[in-house]
Amino acid sequence: MKFIIKILAVAAALWVSTQLVDGIRVTSSTTTKEVGTFIVVALIFGIINTLLKPIIKVVGCAFYVITLGLFALVVNAGLLLLTSWIAEQLKVPFHVSGFWAAFWGAIIIGIVSWLIDLLLGVND
Repeated sequence: MKFIIKILAVAAALWVSTQLVDGIRVTSSTTTKEVGTFIVVALIFGIINTLLKPIIKVVGCAFYVITLGLFALVVNAGLLLLTSWIAEQLKVPFHVSGFWAAFWGAIIIGIVSWLIDLLLGVND
């Protein structure tokens, strides 16, 4: 149940990012397809974060320390770009156009999903 709530929280955060960041878009024809797209992209994003983020943290440990953790923003932007690329390969209508869109989108996704987790008590 916790997994489903997390996916829905990330899907909602992705929706917020498409509303606030010009370079992030979903091009679905209906609302139902758009919701499905957000859920699929949230799954892709979750899998990428689960598999790659720990490896990147270990390999880039020095960058995290030197930048006082700000390197995490760059890593999150890169992971969102990778999510966009994988979604395009899978013919999912989700696109992030460029680093800065990914950078701001990753910040928004992080904040919104954290707030939803906090409100729902998912991490308790």
